[in-house]
Amino acid sequence: MSSTKINKTNAARLLDKANVSYDLISYEVDESDLSAIHVAAGLGENVEQVFKTLVLHGDKTGYFVCIVPGDKEVNLKLAAKVSGNKSCELIPMKELLPLTGYIRGACSPIGMKRHFPTYIHQTCLLFPYIYVSGGQRGLQIKVAPEILIREVKAEVCSLFVH
Repeated sequence: MSSTKINKTNAARLLDKANVSYDLISYEVDESDLSAIHVAAGLGENVEQVFKTLVLHGDKTGYFVCIVPGDKEVNLKLAAKVSGNKSCELIPMKELLPLTGYIRGACSPIGMKRHFPTYIHQTCLLFPYIYVSGGQRGLQIKVAPEILIREVKAEVCSLFVH
C-alpha cells in the first residue's frame, strides 16, 4: 500500500478493499499533453508499462474496455473480434464521464460506474508491474498485471498487431 499522503481515489479504495498490493504514484500533469507517453516520461518509466484505458462500443455487445500500452493504438478489428462484435469504435469523449465516472486522461479500468467486459493486451504479462490511471489526472496505480487482471476481470488477448 502507498504510504504517501495522496488523496485516495475510488480506484485505490477498491484495491484497498480487495486487500491487494499496489502503489499510488503521482506525476506532474500537463493539460496540453495527456498522453500516456507524457505520463511515462513523468514517471521515468518505459511507456510499454504505462497502459491506457479505452472505452469502446461494439455493434453487438455494447460497451467494453480495452487496456493497451500507452504508445500503441487499439486495432479495432482485433478488439471487435475478441469482444464478440463485427465492428466497434471508440466512444465519443462526451460519453466518457457519464458512462464511466472518469474524465479523459484519468480513466481507470478500476471502479467505473458499471463493470464492462474488459480486455488487456497480452504484453502486460511481460512485466512485474504496470501502471494504469488512478482515476484522476496526476495519479497512476502501479500494480502487478495479474492483480489488475483479477480485479477488473480482464481477458488477456492481442489488441494490436505487433
